[in-house]
Amino acid sequence: MAKEIQDEEKNVTAPDTEQEQAEEKADAVAETGTEETADKEEEPKAAEETAEAEPEGKPDKKKKKGDKKTEALQTRIEELEDRVKRQMAEFDNFRKRTDKEKNAMFETGARSVIEKILPVVDNFERGLASVPEDEAGKPFADGMNMIYKQLIDELDKMEVKPIEAVGCEFDPELHNAVMQVESDEYETGVVAQELQKGYTYRGTVVRHSMVAVVQ
Repeated sequence: MAKEIQDEEKNVTAPDTEQEQAEEKADAVAETGTEETADKEEEPKAAEETAEAEPEGKPDKKKKKGDKKTEALQTRIEELEDRVKRQMAEFDNFRKRTDKEKNAMFETGARSVIEKILPVVDNFERGLASVPEDEAGKPFADGMNMIYKQLIDELDKMEVKPIEAVGCEFDPELHNAVMQVESDEYETGVVAQELQKGYTYRGTVVRHSMVAVVQ
């Protein structure tokens, strides 16, 4: 009888124990599943927040670096442009100065040549003036006249002009008075005679006229 009572107690206790274990296991699974799910849900959210936060910061840094680089390039470009402008201005001044010096050298050389040619012109004129009248129409005299005319034409092309003297009022910038004479034809201060012809080159006196002025 006692044995039967013990068996019944075991049978009653065992199912209760198994049931409790099953319930505890279910509760544990439910709790574990909930926690893991919550953790899994929180992880993507944190990743998303991190992903959202990072793109906002990086472009700012890149933008600042890009702005600094652009400013540096712009400054460099402005410096180079300024240097080029300065060099162009210096070259332009050098070119103008060189042209001016070249023209001055040319003018000096031309004046020197003209001064040497003028005595030749004087001798031509003296030689033609001394030709006798009976020789004036002969080939030799005609040849001399042609050469003289050609020489004067070339001087005229070079802008070498004779200075007007006789009958003009004395001008110390054009005439060199070497003597005074009396004249019934011209008034006082007027050039009455030209002793040596003067010339100008491009408006500048190369040789003054040697004249006699009425006193």
